[in-house]
Amino acid sequence: METLDRVVEPTEIVAGRYQLRPPSLRDVPDMMELSRDPEVVLWNPLASGADEETARAWAERWADWDGGQSAQFGVYEAVEGRLLGLVSLHKIDLLLSSAELGYRVAPWARGRGVATTAVRTVTEWAFGALELTRVQLIHAVENVASCRVADKCGFLHEGTTRSSYRYGDNKLHDEHIHGRLVGDPAPGR
Repeated sequence: METLDRVVEPTEIVAGRYQLRPPSLRDVPDMMELSRDPEVVLWNPLASGADEETARAWAERWADWDGGQSAQFGVYEAVEGRLLGLVSLHKIDLLLSSAELGYRVAPWARGRGVATTAVRTVTEWAFGALELTRVQLIHAVENVASCRVADKCGFLHEGTTRSSYRYGDNKLHDEHIHGRLVGDPAPGR
């Protein structure tokens, strides 16, 4: 079986009033602030960047999309340019035609549709540019906001895994698995 060195190439996407692009060093202050947010700390325990050194290392690693193995989009207000959130497509498997999607939204951007717009956009990009058949999204059952975003973006709730992931509170949580297939109806239709 042939392996690919680079699965994805960094790209930029315009989605309405938002711009999605790879992170850069100019995001370090916002990344530090985002990484200190209690909601992010709880639901994204592997999130790093609370201090300048780790935020810089994060920006450098993800500017090249981790060597092309994962797609990390920063979400920005097109006019202001401030980092509003992140959407990542990881565990990309071209042979199985699938990937997993994750996201986090900065506290200063919540309630504005940032997550919904960004998740829909990256999912459509994955189906088109990468020709994937399936994208899945997994979140803690207690993370009700993530469940709402998944539903709004056309991801069907496929099941619940029990005590399957240790989150930032150092406790094992049950998780919802949501999936969307390329042939599923577009959200809102």
